[in-house]
Amino acid sequence: MADWFTADDGQVRLKGTRCNDCGTPYFPKNTLACRNPQCTGAHDGSELVEYLFSTRGRIWSYADARYKPPAPYVSADPFVPYVVAAVELEVEQMVILGQVERGLTVDDLAVGMPVELTVGTLYEDDDAEHTVWMWRPVND
Repeated sequence: MADWFTADDGQVRLKGTRCNDCGTPYFPKNTLACRNPQCTGAHDGSELVEYLFSTRGRIWSYADARYKPPAPYVSADPFVPYVVAAVELEVEQMVILGQVERGLTVDDLAVGMPVELTVGTLYEDDDAEHTVWMWRPVND
């Protein structure tokens, strides 16, 4: 997942690609060709360029994750329940799923609530702390 997001400049950003011809964004990265059937360059081999997604959106849906997902998902041991949110990004108007910042429950969230990207710990092992992007509520 290290190639799915960056926090190099101090701001968490999801990494994807965007079609140079029609502007269609892709997350995770699309490396083949534009899949937008209305793209004028889709059939001629349009160029896909690296793209950093916007950092804010609104909760589209959310749920409690009370059971440990099956492999290959890796989680803390023992498993700690968490909340996931599907967030519609402000700029791209596409929905991205991610965990919600630890310590929050479904009672703390609402559809339409503004959120922003942050980084949190997915799990730790003897070698490292493995991080992932997460959503956290913000004041609009």
